[in-house]
Amino acid sequence: MESEDGGLVRTVEIPGRGRGVVSCKPLRAGQIVLRDSPILLYSASPLTTQQHSSYNYCNNCFRNLQQQQQQITLLSCPNCSNHRFCGSACLSAATCSSHSPWACQSLSRLRDFPSLHNQPLERHLQLRFLVAAYNLAFFNPSHFQSLLSLQPHSNRPDNVDEETQFLHSVISTLCPPSSNTSFFDLQLTSTLLAKDKLNSFALMEPFSVDGQRSVRAYGVYPNASLFNHDCLPNACRFDYVDSTVDASNTDIIVRMIHDVPQGREICLSYFPVNWDYPTRQKRLLEDYGFYCQCDRCKVEANWSDNDDDKDDIVVDENEVMDDDEDEEQVDDDVMEATEEDVDSNFPHAYFFVRYMCDRENCGGTQAPFPPSDPRPSSLLECNVCGNIKKDEIVDAAVGGAS
Repeated sequence: MESEDGGLVRTVEIPGRGRGVVSCKPLRAGQIVLRDSPILLYSASPLTTQQHSSYNYCNNCFRNLQQQQQQITLLSCPNCSNHRFCGSACLSAATCSSHSPWACQSLSRLRDFPSLHNQPLERHLQLRFLVAAYNLAFFNPSHFQSLLSLQPHSNRPDNVDEETQFLHSVISTLCPPSSNTSFFDLQLTSTLLAKDKLNSFALMEPFSVDGQRSVRAYGVYPNASLFNHDCLPNACRFDYVDSTVDASNTDIIVRMIHDVPQGREICLSYFPVNWDYPTRQKRLLEDYGFYCQCDRCKVEANWSDNDDDKDDIVVDENEVMDDDEDEEQVDDDVMEATEEDVDSNFPHAYFFVRYMCDRENCGGTQAPFPPSDPRPSSLLECNVCGNIKKDEIVDAAVGGAS
């Protein structure tokens, strides 16, 4: 695994957790530890959507076309006229990769497939992924092998369910991109769907005040997918899909939330950190197949079992820093403020006060901007709404030192 700055992190086998990412050296708050590009991307719109009327994104870079109308010349796929691009560069790139002639033909056929019109959106998205994955197998075998290397490593034949069989029956009606008559394989289809479920990241629409955010596209990021989950993460991921600075707008950037020592596992949260314990456990079991046993969950599981006695729980004040015990520079004034302003019955309240966005209906996680040596950044950026605010703790520390 290669990081933004060589040697910051590495991939290891962690007992009971599989592969994970750990720090090779002490890491600072705001430090970028990974910038990862997708090996495949696919739209989050239904296959039956008439793209010109309701889909306002470039089908290669997924930038919002309406925001760029003054600066671009919209181009349509010359073969299907159903997919639009923000210029000749994106059209050319897509024709040689994600929107190859075979992918174009396959998506057009699926759009007219009779039995899909009554299927839920999830089936449409799974078929979009399968087209993208099989297309990758033919046009970029090395990236396809990267996809196959992701967890889970195997899927027994007797685990192929009816849903997978239906999806395979649909995908196998397509003409294969090669003369290989066994190109579409049921076991491979099952394996690919499992990879997608566990490893795909959603590229979201911008934040709105009503709290409703839809997914614009999904992508598989081979390195970012190696980060394990923690309900109080020490890193979070950012994406800037509508950025026009360069061609890397679909990259995922992972930044440290706070300092960690060498050898510490780097974890992301797979969902908003403000979800309650039952909701988190349900999502993790349904989508990822495990129960979380992080420090936060161990405490909140006890609350769930003894809900009537929750108000009687007394927690040592030092436990507030349990997930960040290595931030040794936090001074006494900070801890006094934490004790005054936060309910001490919640042992991880410090994290929520400092690192969770307080904007209504957001639920995002805040991380500092990359540090400017030797000083840490005093600005926190939310990874959901993009709101930027001062980190009063760092700002006070920097001001006092100057």
